[in-house]
Amino acid sequence: MPIINTSHLGRLLTVVLFLTLSVLGIAFSIYLFTLANSAYLYSLAITFMFLSLISGFFNVYAANWYYKSYFYDSYLAGIKAKLKPLGTLPRVAVAIPIYNEDPAMVEANLRELAKMDYPKEKMRFYILDDSTEPKISASISRMAKRYGARYIRRNSRKGFKAGALNNMLKYSSEEYIAIFDSDEKLINRGFIRDMLPYFNDEKMSYVQTEKRYSKFNFFSDSVDIFDAFFFKFIQPARALNNTAVFAGSCGLIRRSALDTIGGFPEYVIEDTFFSFESDMHNYKSLYVPKVYALGRPIKTFTELVKQQWRYNYGDTQFISYFFKRRGFTKRSPLSNMDYITHGFGLNYLSVILIFFTIISIGVVFSSAPFSHINFGHILSAANVALYIELLGFFAFTLSLLTPVLLTMVYFGSWKKGAMVFMLNYALAFVRAKAAIATMLNVNPGVRWNRLNASTTAKNLAVLLTNTKVETAFAALMFALAGFALFHANLAGGAWLTWYGLLYLLTLVFLTKYG
Repeated sequence: MPIINTSHLGRLLTVVLFLTLSVLGIAFSIYLFTLANSAYLYSLAITFMFLSLISGFFNVYAANWYYKSYFYDSYLAGIKAKLKPLGTLPRVAVAIPIYNEDPAMVEANLRELAKMDYPKEKMRFYILDDSTEPKISASISRMAKRYGARYIRRNSRKGFKAGALNNMLKYSSEEYIAIFDSDEKLINRGFIRDMLPYFNDEKMSYVQTEKRYSKFNFFSDSVDIFDAFFFKFIQPARALNNTAVFAGSCGLIRRSALDTIGGFPEYVIEDTFFSFESDMHNYKSLYVPKVYALGRPIKTFTELVKQQWRYNYGDTQFISYFFKRRGFTKRSPLSNMDYITHGFGLNYLSVILIFFTIISIGVVFSSAPFSHINFGHILSAANVALYIELLGFFAFTLSLLTPVLLTMVYFGSWKKGAMVFMLNYALAFVRAKAAIATMLNVNPGVRWNRLNASTTAKNLAVLLTNTKVETAFAALMFALAGFALFHANLAGGAWLTWYGLLYLLTLVFLTKYG
């Protein structure tokens, strides 16, 4: 009996799933065209087709990523087989950017980093302190002195993390720069020795390793899977196209390449911009799917909101930057698509969810047959056409349940997959607002009021203030669902109630997880 490669089979099934979802979305769009008998219905059909084509494109590209990632281990093994032993060990700067972090946590992580398996005389630590709290800065300064680290403090946060790193370049001369965030705890001391051999290739600009969070609870572990999908499947596939993203930390950079590029581009997500510039300057990059340090887990929904706001704000900036640099005329088509899909990724996921919801309202209150099914119709139905209509009715919702299946297959937990699915809805408006803020060139920080333990009334006011858009939208969905049910439109009422519950999750998660 032949042995089945379950990893390969899993990726094949994933590809089939994504392609099937693409076909279902477009097929349902065509079905809407067959029902259209007015300008209203034709406009709905055209809009739904447009959204389905966009969704289909991303599904097809996701299928490509999932399948290609299967071959990355063999590709990396081929590179490793050609690596030469280290000769004269180069000097390495270890940079730790800090912004109002807990000094005790920073010291604990610095203590572990200082134990890296590399000659102490060849390794120097740089503490880059952008903190605005004087007590924190004073504590960090004393800690740096105890560990013999170079303490560099700025009076402004110009350029954010990129600005702090660029400022460090004035004071350092080491041939390589390793970057670790202050919340990352080293778990493998061989990081520098393991990464340096890849730089035998003089065109190698940076090597990025896998980033994960420490375990904490169900919520934080589910958030970890958010990033795990990127590092398990997207990064390997992109690395095959020389577009692996430098993820901001847990990576090693060649200083001369950074100097040639002109330092880190000073944007909110400097890592993505640096990755692109490295490619534009014809350097190589590599991704090593191995975890060397674990970040502090995201314990609250507020932390996740702020992270996703920053990602989406930066990704929207990157799209504009990409086209201004005219990278699409200089890179291969696959490389360009990697950058375009990266920049549009979270925007697509959030905006497409919201627009599909709005279109669903139009469909529910149109004359489409499936939107007017009551209990009697369901009980008496005996024709295949009705079930095809019901399949179309649930097609998009089922497509978004894909994370549940994939998380079960690859991470062994359907519950965390369900959480990933729900978080995408809970964050949809946050991401969309971040993109709008970028286009309006307003402050990149998310406006999110703090909860406190004073009174329930005050907390309720803060909860509703933070989630006013999502809560109002959910309330609208419930009101429209009630109107549909009042007119015996069972399917339409159920559909809009389902959407209302999904968007109400922003309030629910903020209440539950803080």
